[in-house]
Amino acid sequence: MNHATPLLLLPGLMNDARIWNPLTTAIAGARMLHVAPTHLHDSVVESARDAIAAMPAGVFAVAGFSLGGYVAQEVCRQAGDRVAGLGLLDTGARADTEEVKQARERMIQAVDGAKGAGTATFVQVAQGFAARIVHASRLQDRDLLHLLFDMASTVGSKGFVRQQRAAMNRVDTRDLLSRMHVPGVVVCGREDQITPLSLSQEMASFLPDAELVAVAETGHMSILEQPATVVAALMRWLMRVDDATARHGQRQVPG
Repeated sequence: MNHATPLLLLPGLMNDARIWNPLTTAIAGARMLHVAPTHLHDSVVESARDAIAAMPAGVFAVAGFSLGGYVAQEVCRQAGDRVAGLGLLDTGARADTEEVKQARERMIQAVDGAKGAGTATFVQVAQGFAARIVHASRLQDRDLLHLLFDMASTVGSKGFVRQQRAAMNRVDTRDLLSRMHVPGVVVCGREDQITPLSLSQEMASFLPDAELVAVAETGHMSILEQPATVVAALMRWLMRVDDATARHGQRQVPG
């Protein structure tokens, strides 16, 4: 009988399920897993609600990358009694500053403008992200860049706008993390320009039981840039989750 804890995975901005391919390939058939989309709603609350509804009854582990990390923390807020482990990759727990909100609004206007330039501009936005989201050493990796652009194209301009709205309107979750007494892992590229390592260090300091993994020579797309290192960290985390659940049947209800 398979006693592995079910796993919920949440993609980031302009990502689909393929962002998790290194992990899902490594654990294929070993546990129930579900990759929930994060581009169908303009609210992390709604995205989390749909993701939770897709999981089987009982406890599960949840991991989120980037925007998916915001949704993962909302999953903990809504269903903390069912969360057996929390994984946070290249993300943060603070709400957007006004400056960041304004930057997101400018991107929204660029791809969703009233003058009909949206589709072409979205292509430019998606292509322009590469220099910011991967380490300089990976800028000539055509396979990686093609995957990033293809995922962005799948999400599309409307999905991108919904994701930006969701990120803009999320709440600060640092207080929530301090109450998550379950195995955790926090992963971040050392050269992440989108969600700097300091944000991951902060989240790890709030979580009562978390391993912090800072991945060298890596930008924002840690799981795709250094898959072996990141998957190894996630596998260690899942072993801790399974052990804790088997021993204690852990439940944590955030207050």
